[in-house]
Amino acid sequence: TFTNKAAREMRERITAMIGEDRSRYIWMGTFHSIFLKILYNEVEKIGYQPNFTIYDTGQTESLIKSIIKEMQLSDEVYKPRDVRSRISLAKNNLVTPASYEASAQLMEEDKKRRQPQFWQVYKNYCLRCKQNNAMDFDDLLLLTNILFRDHPEVLQKYRERFPYILVDEYQDTNYAQYLIVRNLAVGSANICVVGDDAQSIYSFRGAKIENIFRFQKDFPNARIYKLEQNYRSTQTIVDAANSIIEHNKNRIKKRVFSENCKGERIKVFRAYTEGEEAQMVANGIRGAHIADGGNDWSNIAVLYRTNAQSRPLEEALRKRGIPYRIFGGQSFYDRKEVKDLMAYFKTIANPKDDESLLRIINFPARGIGDVTIGKIRTLAASKGVSMWEAMKNSTPEEQAAMGKKVGEFYGLISSLSLLRSEKTLYEFGMEVASRSGILSLYKLNPSPESENALQHIEELLNSMQDYRHNIIEVAGEEEIHEPSLEEWLQNISLITDMDGGDNENGRNWVTLLTAHSSKGLEFDHIFITGMEENLFPSVISLTSPEQVEEERRLFYVALTRAKIDATITFAQSRFKWGSMEFSRPSRFLKEIDPRFLDLRYDDEDDEERENSRGREQIDELRRRFDQRQGRTIVERREFQSSRQLHPTPTPQRPVAPQRPDMSKFRSVGVRTEAESTT
Repeated sequence: TFTNKAAREMRERITAMIGEDRSRYIWMGTFHSIFLKILYNEVEKIGYQPNFTIYDTGQTESLIKSIIKEMQLSDEVYKPRDVRSRISLAKNNLVTPASYEASAQLMEEDKKRRQPQFWQVYKNYCLRCKQNNAMDFDDLLLLTNILFRDHPEVLQKYRERFPYILVDEYQDTNYAQYLIVRNLAVGSANICVVGDDAQSIYSFRGAKIENIFRFQKDFPNARIYKLEQNYRSTQTIVDAANSIIEHNKNRIKKRVFSENCKGERIKVFRAYTEGEEAQMVANGIRGAHIADGGNDWSNIAVLYRTNAQSRPLEEALRKRGIPYRIFGGQSFYDRKEVKDLMAYFKTIANPKDDESLLRIINFPARGIGDVTIGKIRTLAASKGVSMWEAMKNSTPEEQAAMGKKVGEFYGLISSLSLLRSEKTLYEFGMEVASRSGILSLYKLNPSPESENALQHIEELLNSMQDYRHNIIEVAGEEEIHEPSLEEWLQNISLITDMDGGDNENGRNWVTLLTAHSSKGLEFDHIFITGMEENLFPSVISLTSPEQVEEERRLFYVALTRAKIDATITFAQSRFKWGSMEFSRPSRFLKEIDPRFLDLRYDDEDDEERENSRGREQIDELRRRFDQRQGRTIVERREFQSSRQLHPTPTPQRPVAPQRPDMSKFRSVGVRTEAESTT
């Protein structure tokens, strides 16, 4: 199986059935723990000593970091975490360093990623692990495959040792796991796998839904037993989920049913903006909490497609004093990229803030090292002033000691500070994100981590536009002022200060989590937010039918987390890089059988008329946005010539990074004879 928790529960149940004197002979555990046991017994055959070390994630990243430094590569381009993730993906697809280097397509993709030396980092990493008599977790899969490939007598030994094999969560297996299981089971064909193709949602981790689809081809005499009863959800939720997943062409047909009560229909709310959507969800949570007796928050969860969506939800919950936690993640304002950009804003607003200045003085890297920073701190301490004042009032000799790079940083912050009166709040935020180098840092180094960081930066900048919108909306047609950076920062501070209380409430909190993180969990009340095209399903998935089907499976998983009732929300408009864009309801909403929906808004028959009305509303809001901006532009005409030096960058939607398709480049050396024949 996949988790230690599941393995422990299996062992406890089996021990209760047959007794410990018999169950202790069964090899039972996660894929990695079983293969580790095999390697401990046989590892000398592939050149390791039995006392080998298993590197955890931290040790793996530390080794990669030192290799990058030794190769004199930039750790801003070759980010250790990103490199580790890519090495893991290669190993799980059985792509060795030699196979990687031999692939012209992979090498070309690395050039486009500005990482042409990745294969060399990968190669050096594997060599160092071997020299250190160490493996990482992915090696447990790769090296077991190599062991069975190079030593058929060992493979035969374990085929005889395991005449019966049982695998849980088979839809989540990757290629390396699949190949080991298949090779072990080929002899006896006594294999039982349990899985649900409708819950295969981890392709980004290397999981292959094809494994469960081709099980009958691998084992022609296999029989399928459909476990179709759902013991968790109401009949309405189960029937609605069935109506969704039936739209997938690639699936094992089944009809899930529930013998629980019929339950309420799924409520669907339409909001005007994402802020209004967050308020609706907060009100719904408060209502569910009161209906449950007003004691327990922990039976309520809010699901969303991307982590960046948590920002307005967190703000709405904090304002209403509703305790919450981010499951398996960080609060929006605790994320590194958000803190980095916020530190720039705080430094510009208050240059005497040494803590914020220290965070950004060499981020992104601009050649100001610890020694130089130490000189500035010493100078500031000797004069009893802040670091900024020490730089500002330094003598020519002191400036020479600090170096040219410090002067450039001082000039950057000073010039950005002057722009505050010339630009709208959002325009200024975009200028800081661009000229600081933060945007280019992530855009020029595409990876899943960079894509997430860009989403969070976009959402932080959108919050500036959102705050401006709220100021304008409250003012109406009265004379309004352009909100300042300081006002926005104070508003953020008030919101984040409302955080906390989790310790006081113990585990009694609402759970906020992504749909991916929700798999395996269940809650009485579920709120699924952001059900819009290009969000859920994600814009990245629209490039292929297979990815859209996985997004549909993800929605199926999200909906079936609910035990008692589910609520779905969507917004008609969202800020995208500062511009308000019209949003259409997700195609998945239309796929739900209407008998199971309770639409809490007017569902007009003429969809085009509805779209037109929505666009008119947004155009009116844009007009009100531009009302103040237009006056400002007239007032700023005299600045136009000077602004040519630093024109406002045109917001660009970041291009979604594509993971290389490793499945096309699996090492020929680890393919089985049957595959080669095929």
